[in-house]
Amino acid sequence: MRSVFGVLKGLVLPLVLLLLLELATRTVLVHSDTIVSPIVAMGTLFKMFRDGAIWRMTGFTLATSGLGLTLAAVLAVPSGIALGLSARAAAASFLTIEVLRPLPSIALAPLALIVFGFGLRMEVSIIAFACFWPILVLSQAAVRQVEPRLLEVGLALRFNAWDRAVKIILPSIVPRLFVALRLSVAIALVVAVTIEVAMNPNGMGYGLVSAQQTLDPASMMAWLIWIAVVGYLLNAMASALQRRIDRTVRVAP
Repeated sequence: MRSVFGVLKGLVLPLVLLLLLELATRTVLVHSDTIVSPIVAMGTLFKMFRDGAIWRMTGFTLATSGLGLTLAAVLAVPSGIALGLSARAAAASFLTIEVLRPLPSIALAPLALIVFGFGLRMEVSIIAFACFWPILVLSQAAVRQVEPRLLEVGLALRFNAWDRAVKIILPSIVPRLFVALRLSVAIALVVAVTIEVAMNPNGMGYGLVSAQQTLDPASMMAWLIWIAVVGYLLNAMASALQRRIDRTVRVAP
């Protein structure tokens, strides 16, 4: 009940803003050719649902986001554990990470386009690059915060590096790891839509650009609303999964 009340309370500001926009389009912006009312945009969105193309484009964006995030996690989590356990490796890689981490992922788009061409692989590679760094950094920080006595127990039991990582490190960093994954979900969606807007003729971003190119402000507003809804739902699911993992970890012996 409390969570439902929290969701309803969080909807107050967006609904107020939509109401103000609706009033503006019926008064001062009544003759505008570029801004449409939210009611008209919602009607256009429902038409897009019936046509079915929106589902295909949304599926493409979600698929590329998921694949890029998965690839980043597969590469970044083991790397973060290794850097967290080895001070020498962390020192040796510090400069490289600090140089590459701030690099805007969209700057790699021309290179990825030359290597992979238009389509799924190009977009997935850029998303994976963008998501790799936050997962790596947060995984490394989480490993450094593992209770030292647990590592001493592993040494006393003569665990090898693999056993320490799987039996001690990974269970200890799961809650913090899901924080990194939750942040990366939003990054993956933002990068996916940006790439589709810039150069990939697929997905929700391309739908937004197509509406702009055909001078269809109602469809543009509909796409913006839909992208916002998809982003909210992804974040809500990631938050729910994180809370569930936290409860599981707390009740575990």
